Amino acid sequence: MKRWVVKEVPERDLVLKLSSDINVSEPIAGLLLQRGVLDYDSAKKFFRPLLDGLHDPFLMKDMDKAVSRLEKAILKEEKILIYGDYDVDGTTSVSLFYGFLKSIYPNLDYYIPDRYSEGYGVSFTGIDWAQNNGISLIVSLDCGIKDIEKVLYAKEREIDFIICDHHLPGDNIPPAFAVLDPKRKDCEYPFKELSGCGVGFKLLQGFCQKNNIPLERLYPFLDLLSVSIASDIVPIIDENRIFTFYGLKRLNDAPRPGLKALIETAGLRTPLDISSVVFGIGPRINAAGRIEHGKSAVELLLSDSENEALELAGGINTKNAIRRNFDESITLEALQMIEADIESKSANSTVLFKNDWHKGVIGIVASRCIEKYYRPTIILTESNNKATGSARSVNGFDVYEAISECAELLDHYGGHMYAAGLTLSIEKLSEFKLKFEEAVSKRITPEQLIPMIEIDFNLNLGQINSNFYKVIKQIGPFGPKNMQPVFVSEKVEVVRPVSLIKEDHIKLRVKQGNSASFDAIGFCMGSKMNEINNQKYLDICYVICENEFRGERSLQLNLKDIKVSD
Repeated sequence: MKRWVVKEVPERDLVLKLSSDINVSEPIAGLLLQRGVLDYDSAKKFFRPLLDGLHDPFLMKDMDKAVSRLEKAILKEEKILIYGDYDVDGTTSVSLFYGFLKSIYPNLDYYIPDRYSEGYGVSFTGIDWAQNNGISLIVSLDCGIKDIEKVLYAKEREIDFIICDHHLPGDNIPPAFAVLDPKRKDCEYPFKELSGCGVGFKLLQGFCQKNNIPLERLYPFLDLLSVSIASDIVPIIDENRIFTFYGLKRLNDAPRPGLKALIETAGLRTPLDISSVVFGIGPRINAAGRIEHGKSAVELLLSDSENEALELAGGINTKNAIRRNFDESITLEALQMIEADIESKSANSTVLFKNDWHKGVIGIVASRCIEKYYRPTIILTESNNKATGSARSVNGFDVYEAISECAELLDHYGGHMYAAGLTLSIEKLSEFKLKFEEAVSKRITPEQLIPMIEIDFNLNLGQINSNFYKVIKQIGPFGPKNMQPVFVSEKVEVVRPVSLIKEDHIKLRVKQGNSASFDAIGFCMGSKMNEINNQKYLDICYVICENEFRGERSLQLNLKDIKVSD
């Protein structure tokens, strides 16, 4: 059972005016108004994003200090360490920052912490490595905003920090030389939703502007930035829309050898879109750090040899297959644990712990559990004699805030509204589970415990044609805050009976009134066969896609949900 929630329909006068001003159909004008496109000028900016439209990097708090420190390090020939997290955002950040800086300054190195022995964020081990290797400046990317003790530890060893992060800060900011994070309360940067890689890009943008380096030398790295934005699930609006627009273009037209090798190894169909990155490229880059070490992902992304890149991509693809096996077996075990616990089944949250679960896939397992039991979920395993894990949330619920309420029981935590990480003593697990359930229960609404499909508006199938689809594609790149348009059509006539294809998918053909008929595909909807079979009229919720079969292209409706018409 899913909730169908239709967005507020824009006023008809506004729809008619925009439709006339930019010469689009009324449904397209409605979609644009829902996305904040109100007139000709904003439509031009939306459909033709320009790199000139990026914000001034010096609007970000501490940017002037960060650029000056980077300049000083280069002038004095200091050794610089580029330090990043082991996930997609962290490894793309390091690859972008190191790859660009290496082209103008040779005395630098990079460091990715080990997920298992060092854990998330800046580590004491990493700082010791920096000291032993003559580092005097560390630029941390996608991490550092809560690492106060580590920054102090580095300071005692005469190592400066420039922190580039996008996670929510704690009450105190680390005493680094410069801290770049648009989510700082005292930062007036106009766009708050950059990825960690995006913050690193802004530092390099500021550095280039200050030192008269053409930004055209930096833009080829936008393919990496688009991968970080897509994989870290940040809103694709404002600067992120510009970054992904040009990053995807580069990813399709002239990807760097490492990304090209990943695309070929994964067998991805071009042209790539955000979904291709999220489900095809991102998991493979992540698999490096989940199964062995994230450094191999950076080696791949920095490779300038196609043969070497293909070899490295093959290794990462193998790790991804291993990751998938762990993911499936642990998910099955986690679901069985929920099923076996009567209290768990009726709770508003899920907290599960098993000491031998693979740390690299517990975030994925949390997401899989939410697909079956739709509620905030934390999956924990044992690492370094502690319980460590990942949290995932449901639509509209801030899991980071709920975890924050349990802070006195935790050694460490951090993250976003929908995803967080945490570490605590194994002895405190029972107490934490009760406290987290209490924190969730007092905040969550009954509606938030039912999966929701957000629908743009009711559409007549007769309004769908190739021109309509062509403009919808131009509304992309799609992602958070600019999702692929979802429509509902009511009382559609089933003109070809529902059939089961490939075990759990359904296919039918529908029309509405005198409209053309369309194939509709429902992935993983085999369970609905009995409910909808032999029904003449259905209400369908869907996105419009293009299907290619034997060289022929046709429009197809990919179903999100389906109901028998009243």
